[in-house]
Amino acid sequence: MAQPNAEPAEDYDYESLPPNFSLIQNMAAGAFAGIAEHCAMYPIDAIKTRMQILNPNPGAVYNGVIQGTFNIARTEGVLSLWRGMSSVIVGAGPAHAVYFATYEAVKHVMGGNQAGVHHPLAAATSGACATIASDALMNPFDVIKQRMQIQNSAKIYRSLFDCAKYVYKNEGLGAFYVSYPTTLSMTVPFTALQFLAYESISTSMNPTKGYDPLTHCVAGAVGGGFAAALTTPMDVIKTMLQTRGNAQDPELRRVNGFMAGCRLLYKREGARGFFKGVKPRVLTTMPSTAICWSAYEASKAYFIRQNDSSASQSP
Repeated sequence: MAQPNAEPAEDYDYESLPPNFSLIQNMAAGAFAGIAEHCAMYPIDAIKTRMQILNPNPGAVYNGVIQGTFNIARTEGVLSLWRGMSSVIVGAGPAHAVYFATYEAVKHVMGGNQAGVHHPLAAATSGACATIASDALMNPFDVIKQRMQIQNSAKIYRSLFDCAKYVYKNEGLGAFYVSYPTTLSMTVPFTALQFLAYESISTSMNPTKGYDPLTHCVAGAVGGGFAAALTTPMDVIKTMLQTRGNAQDPELRRVNGFMAGCRLLYKREGARGFFKGVKPRVLTTMPSTAICWSAYEASKAYFIRQNDSSASQSP
């Protein structure tokens, strides 16, 4: 029998991390969400990467998702659209576990879990802190992923570990983090915008902040697409820095930072070059963030139900 002074399990607030949603459970939910998000839209992400590469080979020009898919499948085989996904699977789980753990912890500390109250500053700050922590872990895996997404990468790298060894041997440890400042210049505003939009839309659609799959899906998709479009220029520079080691162009290989990348891109392709791949980026991000938030919130709701059930049955 439950203690007479114990608080009923159903009185717990869904949005609060303590006491009925542990850190380990939160990290497990985040890891599941991250893997689901990246794997579902991986082929379109591969096309986006190729569209953003500066000065590609004549046979590697991609003008859209459909043309890119057909071109890659015809010349390199359908399975090449999934090359490098192993890097995402290995890295995305731990990175998203850290991501959502940081997000929930910072949001809770800043008072962003109160039902019916919108806290835009808490949402933006928790999102920025979450991405700084997770990108430190994910950046090397993202470098490997993009190296394996380039044209004919199968002739250079046999596997995830072979690619990592090749990059380290030829370019040193710094190659895995040369894009990290640029990555943060993209992901911090991206995540802040996404979380701000997500929290705003979800609070408007679902003021009680209870588990609602439709709200999480719609808010995740709109928030992600909005943030993706605005941060595309930083994503283009990130791709340049992460794939420069495979370039034959000496000027491109010498690019060593965000500003140098901006100058070279503007010199070669003008202002339009900063939005290369914006359509596949938004097309990838909207469903992937919808999947990510839906998977995360579903996992979170599942753990809370299990914990509430255990609490109600405990003597």
